[in-house]
Amino acid sequence: MDKPFAVWAPRAHALELLVAGQRVAMHQHDGGWWAPAVVPPPGELDYGYLVDGEDTPLPDPRSRRQPDGVHGLSRTFDPGAHSWGDASWESPGLAGGAIYELHLGTFTPEGTLDAAAARLGYLAELGIQHVELLPVNAFNGTHNWGYDGVLWYAVQETYGGPAAYQRFVDAAHQHGLGVIQDVVYNHLGPSGNYLPRFGPYLTAGNANTWGDSVNLDGPDSDEVRSYIVENALMWMRDHHVDGLRLDAVHAFKDTRATPLLEELAAATDALGHQLGKDLFLIAESDLNNDRLIQPRDVNGDGLCGQWSDDFHHAVHVNLTGETAGYYADFESVGALAQVLRGGFFHDGSYSSFRGRHHGRPVNQDRVTPGQLVVCTQNHDQIGNRAAGDRLTATLTADRLELAAVLNLTAPFTPLLFMGEEFAASTPWQFFTSHPEPELGQATAEGRLAEFAAMGWDPGVVPNPQAESTFLDSKLDWSEAEAPGTVHARMLELYRRLLALRAAEPDLADTGTWPQVEFHEAEGWLLLRRGVIAVAVNLAERDATVPLPGEPGEVLLSTGAGGVERTEGGITVDAVSAVILRLPQA
Repeated sequence: MDKPFAVWAPRAHALELLVAGQRVAMHQHDGGWWAPAVVPPPGELDYGYLVDGEDTPLPDPRSRRQPDGVHGLSRTFDPGAHSWGDASWESPGLAGGAIYELHLGTFTPEGTLDAAAARLGYLAELGIQHVELLPVNAFNGTHNWGYDGVLWYAVQETYGGPAAYQRFVDAAHQHGLGVIQDVVYNHLGPSGNYLPRFGPYLTAGNANTWGDSVNLDGPDSDEVRSYIVENALMWMRDHHVDGLRLDAVHAFKDTRATPLLEELAAATDALGHQLGKDLFLIAESDLNNDRLIQPRDVNGDGLCGQWSDDFHHAVHVNLTGETAGYYADFESVGALAQVLRGGFFHDGSYSSFRGRHHGRPVNQDRVTPGQLVVCTQNHDQIGNRAAGDRLTATLTADRLELAAVLNLTAPFTPLLFMGEEFAASTPWQFFTSHPEPELGQATAEGRLAEFAAMGWDPGVVPNPQAESTFLDSKLDWSEAEAPGTVHARMLELYRRLLALRAAEPDLADTGTWPQVEFHEAEGWLLLRRGVIAVAVNLAERDATVPLPGEPGEVLLSTGAGGVERTEGGITVDAVSAVILRLPQA
């Protein structure tokens, strides 16, 4: 209902609007919507809703601001008040450029949007195309990962609120950077979720990993889906965001003929057409099902992109040797080669971790490599380790270099996790700030029990409620500025790789599937992308990689020695990579 202070509350028998300290009667309309009998005057106002005669006001389910936290009153916010300076910005869309994933609370010492905006020049100079923010919607407490949000329309006040968010996006665009916002539509957080008091936003008894599922297909799900779709459009329309990353869509419980994902994609495309902007959606999914990104006219969902965790797993195992849990099936160079060739490793094959066959092949006639977002590190793969340790904690510099080369020369859309580019030594751990002691204790005990069941030493698992866990996870920016260190060495490599990816047409091309050769016993892999050849030696000894014809120009080598030409190939130093531009045929 398009009326000021209107609220969807089909479960309410009586409703009052509390605004500026005054009670205003509300009347019920069709479809469970309520509107005030008298519309309050415009301007900045604090308000809430009194449900069924109770004296404690509840925040607006579509609140744009929560200055006193998620249990407090909502505050009006005019999204049109900001004077935008990004009129000349043209989003490249999901075009294969690098995405930089960051968490606002730990990206800078201050942990705010304005402080992060001050670092955008660094990211632009690095060669990043899109900045992806972990969820910013309002949650209870002062800090957490963002996945415990309960008010999806509000920007967390400790980050600066919605006005600071608009300033950040505006600044990013003026630096030539797109913005992707991570959004969570599969569950709500454990504290401050008052939505069920208003209506059937959740489906009890139909839980996913994090609790009751969002009501996507039950009675009254039309309004719940509208709530989600309008939220997605809000980020792109009111805050000028270029794309959204949809968290864990495999957790959706949705049996309707038109899936929510298809509805979201169609609405995004329509808004993009209306605004003349290239807007896009990326799904996080562990289903290995490319129907998410196939066109809607062939019964796909029509999203622009989706994550491929198989790439991460294959790189991780080949560099670290870890084979526990879901890493078990990736213990081969061949697994990495298969992901590079086809996008997924489990494409219908048996998954020992799941105890069943998993996935389906990517339809390479309908899907391009650039529609798959890949990484060697991200918030999940680091933060969900017992100690929250990065690859930096276990890998030598030469192996870190291989991770960078594989990520940034593959035909997919690469994602970097903040600090990865300078080999940050700081961990990124699981942290929470639940004000309720019992919830905080349950969270900490649950974390310990989870890792104890996997055989981890409880002593290495930090308490998520301890403030030190949060503070230890903040980036140490002095590392990026330290000359003569591994940090400087890695930062220079990332800059060179990102510059090569932008300058070399065949590296920038994410529409063509590559050719891949490998030798399991000798531990090398050769990636061919047009005239670009990337030879990677994962072994601890030099390897001869077959490369018929002239080797061409060496664009980059991570090895200590030069590239030696041998009969029928080139010699690649142990644990190193070479990028070549081959002569034109």
